[in-house]
Amino acid sequence: MFTDNTTAEIDEAVQQAWDAFTIYRNYSLAKRADFLRAIATELENCNDELFTITSAETNLPEARLRNEKARTIFQLNSYADACERGNWLDVKIDTANNERTPPKPDLRKTLTPLGPVVVFGASNFPFAYSTAGGDTASAFAAGCPVLVKAHPAHEKTSTFIANLIFSAAQKCGVPKGMFAHIYGKDFKVGKQLVMHPNIKAVGFTGSYIGGKQLVNWANERKEPIPVFAEMGSTNPVFLLQEKLNNDPEAIAKMFAASITLGVGQFCTKPGIFVGMEGDSLITFTTTLAAELKNTSVGLMLHKGIETAYQQNATNALQQQDVKNLLEFTNQNDNLENKLSPTPILSSTTAKAFLQNPILHKEVFGPYAIIVRCINEEEVLQVAKNLEGQLTSTIMATLTDLQNNENLIDCIKNCCGRIILNTVPTGVEVVEAMQHGGPFPASSDSRFGSVGADAIKRFARPIAYQNWDTTLLPDELKSENPLQIWRTVNNELTKAPIN
Repeated sequence: MFTDNTTAEIDEAVQQAWDAFTIYRNYSLAKRADFLRAIATELENCNDELFTITSAETNLPEARLRNEKARTIFQLNSYADACERGNWLDVKIDTANNERTPPKPDLRKTLTPLGPVVVFGASNFPFAYSTAGGDTASAFAAGCPVLVKAHPAHEKTSTFIANLIFSAAQKCGVPKGMFAHIYGKDFKVGKQLVMHPNIKAVGFTGSYIGGKQLVNWANERKEPIPVFAEMGSTNPVFLLQEKLNNDPEAIAKMFAASITLGVGQFCTKPGIFVGMEGDSLITFTTTLAAELKNTSVGLMLHKGIETAYQQNATNALQQQDVKNLLEFTNQNDNLENKLSPTPILSSTTAKAFLQNPILHKEVFGPYAIIVRCINEEEVLQVAKNLEGQLTSTIMATLTDLQNNENLIDCIKNCCGRIILNTVPTGVEVVEAMQHGGPFPASSDSRFGSVGADAIKRFARPIAYQNWDTTLLPDELKSENPLQIWRTVNNELTKAPIN
């Protein structure tokens, strides 16, 4: 139904985005916020045709889609509010002191938008991390035009939502080119977008292979640009001994639900469990296996993801010293277009895990592996050898925590969010959230894709020296017309500068 955009069409869209940038970058925070709220209103007012289209393309049930639509509306409005508050600008002002020798200049620093941003839609969240998702919303808030490359697995959904954004843009009178919708099944389309000299940043949520390729292309440019890629995670869970001894069955049941939530297609799905051998770990393992075996999961997003799940799980199970704890069969063999997978639980020793990088890799879907350690030293060695993660979870009592300070410090080194005694699935859209982590979980661990701080990804610092206050951006003017929080001469304040 949809054909890839041509080279000429992409060049034209990027040029229009650049022309729009020269205007939109000077929009007030309030006008940017109005645009975001207008998109939220369009999405809120659209009819149920959206759910019909998206469910057919992604196999996601209507209840899940309704929740995700509500989340996306909330994101748009929350980014609008955060944009208007202006805290993300991180304004710093140090006033002049002419009595000093040499005289101290007047310096005022804010953030300025980078320029047109390419956003690659995610497969597993067709609303919240795709066309009108967090990357698009935060780029608009920062003052940047957006070109969305529709995910090939849900192009109809992406088109439907793109039209809502076009409608909001028209109603708000934003410049033509502030938003563009690009189709491209061929990798050449993505490469052209990333390599175009007028593109200044990239937002991506997806696989490691896809995200790393975008990073490589961006670094090959004459002018390298930042790529903010969230590339998945195994989200390890460390089962400390006293906690595990207390109630291994309850812990197992809680994590069985987390592993299979959304058919295991969440980037925060727990995929690795690390614990010490013994009766409690056996009970945990037996209970988890039984819960997974009795769980009826839904359909995977599309055939490509289901095929990758089968292949990656099979590869993991074929590794030396890996034991399959559940019968591994496709529940729908020979049934065309049926994508309901079998949950899989495997087990291995810490020694085998440490020697085999394949066992560290994410298996996207309802799969998990238990790593059995013979002592606390092996648990520590496993933690030290993990790659970057979005999350790491510790199941522990206070005594466990007090007795494992080195382990906790080690776990902190490899994750963006460290969780105590609950599951990692579920990402709150709040300022305190960090949805990103050390490479390869994401391409830049200093930033996350959720919460108001995400706006900062698409802006850069700029300092004004000795400028007349009337010529400065509003957030830097002495009278503080925006009434935002600013750090003035090392003091956080909303007061004007006399």
